[in-house]
Amino acid sequence: MIIVTGGTGFIGSAIACELNRRGIDDLWIVDHLDHPEKEKNLAALRHRELVSADRFLEAVKSRTLPPAQALFHMGACSSTTETDRAFLRRNNFEYTRHLAEYCLAAGVRFIYASSAATYGNGEQGYEDDESRLDTLRPLNPYGESKQMFDLWARERKILDRIAGLKYFNVYGPNEYHKGDMQSMARKGFFQVSETGKLRLFKSHRPDYADGGQERDFVYIKDAVAMTLFFLDRPAVGGIFNVGSGVARNWNDVARALFHAMGKEPAIEYIDMPPSIRDQYQYHTCAPMGKIRSAGYTGPATSLEDGIHDYVKHYLLPGKRLGE
Repeated sequence: MIIVTGGTGFIGSAIACELNRRGIDDLWIVDHLDHPEKEKNLAALRHRELVSADRFLEAVKSRTLPPAQALFHMGACSSTTETDRAFLRRNNFEYTRHLAEYCLAAGVRFIYASSAATYGNGEQGYEDDESRLDTLRPLNPYGESKQMFDLWARERKILDRIAGLKYFNVYGPNEYHKGDMQSMARKGFFQVSETGKLRLFKSHRPDYADGGQERDFVYIKDAVAMTLFFLDRPAVGGIFNVGSGVARNWNDVARALFHAMGKEPAIEYIDMPPSIRDQYQYHTCAPMGKIRSAGYTGPATSLEDGIHDYVKHYLLPGKRLGE
């Protein structure tokens, strides 16, 4: 049995889909079906059980779970605008701690989602080096809650026995329930379909052009391949970046999207809301040497190829992974 928390969400359902493709159907999916699109994600999966997050935690605490090979912990509050620190501590830190302690005691492979949000504005770089964790300064409470567990795991000296993954800007099919947290590829697809143009934030720094703010965009299929690498290599532990290793800007995203849709680019630049300006990252890029040194050899999908696949095979026909 393999357990996937957040298993009807974006990355979680994509992991479950790939496990199905490998012929693994003995899955426990842990999640709340609180959105019609998450129900559709689940419907595309072969699984044994759907368990609520609360019920699952009770089973973990009481040590009544059936034997499991691995637990992918992708479930969390991932909103970068959530301000309730007590809620984030319970949901993102304490919940993860309970699962980690259970897995270590039961001999279950534990692979969890950290976040690139822990790197803050990048002043300390983006190296996935556990010795430098306490120098990082996340820009929002969400990033702080993810950082809290990373630091706890290092303090307990368990990082060599678990795998924490810092996902950068993941985009692709199965993100349809995420609302404002959807990728620009998805939101932009509908903007272009409805209005013929795409809206991007103006830059509020002189060293970046409008739409020139940079991100490490990683296609969901690459993110899943890197995640399952740690299932296939159970002796590999630590914190690892999951990205493309290349910084691209929002104008690049726009051009790739218009091209995939067969349209001429039409971009409108709008002011960034003052409420997020102080927390806005202008550059992220994932150094990928650590996971490569650990043995991961998969190719990185280019932004253009990823958006083309997303648009042609999922957005235009209205499909998701597994369909």
